[in-house]
Amino acid sequence: MTRRGWRLGAAVGVTVLAAFCASGPEHAEMIRTSSDLGPLPADRYDYTPQDYQRSERASALLVRQCMAGRGHRDFPLDPRYPTDPIVATAVSTDYGALDLDSARRWGYGWDPEKDLVPQPKGRRMTSAEYADYPTCGAEASRRLMRGIDVKRDWLYAATRSVEVDKAVKRDRRLRAAWGAWSRCVADQGFTRYPDPVAAYADHAWHRGSDGNTRHTRRERATAVADVTCKRRHRTAELWHGIRAEKQAVDISRHRDRYAAGLQALRTYRDNIAQVLRKLG
Repeated sequence: MTRRGWRLGAAVGVTVLAAFCASGPEHAEMIRTSSDLGPLPADRYDYTPQDYQRSERASALLVRQCMAGRGHRDFPLDPRYPTDPIVATAVSTDYGALDLDSARRWGYGWDPEKDLVPQPKGRRMTSAEYADYPTCGAEASRRLMRGIDVKRDWLYAATRSVEVDKAVKRDRRLRAAWGAWSRCVADQGFTRYPDPVAAYADHAWHRGSDGNTRHTRRERATAVADVTCKRRHRTAELWHGIRAEKQAVDISRHRDRYAAGLQALRTYRDNIAQVLRKLG
């Protein structure tokens, strides 16, 4: 059974890679974000931005109900803390920089006028409200996770992603693709990075607590060379295709666990829907 699953997964990966190779250079010009590369097999087993937005709304409604039960009857849905916390933003990327226009303007960062972390719109919590807030938040989380074996099934695909990514990075085709990209960047007079993520995460860009960089001339020039070389060698497309292949293999090998993880995600979505129908 496992052997047959492996063959199926490998076939899927070969199909994906063939599709990338046949897509032509015009396709590369359209790659500006990782979503432009298309879905991956594990995506259906994972939390989506829509899930996040709906869960935030459902959690806020549950917290407000709980706080009302504790005597805080006008508690806001989107409260600010009594004092503004120091926020550090973690920045990650699947394939490094991809958008050439953005690379020219912002290097490995982004427009500082864009607020990547939405600020609360409600009033500040009082000290008394803040004392009860963690308890109500925990209660809301338990309600939304009702019927889910968190330790075993919750976001199983995410727990497997570490091992899958290790397999991706060991792939000889990807190592060769990274090598070609690295030589291309170095040939333009820049650092010879081992892979695109190393270029993106270079400490020389001096990311601040908000995750943004300083957009220096050197940074922007490096990012332009990085994206140009990715397009020339179709680095992101090949990388994405290999990820798809490895994910398909892993899903076929652990089909029951992935299925249980998907059922947990569906239960979570049902719990959210119930809360929104009742309180929203």
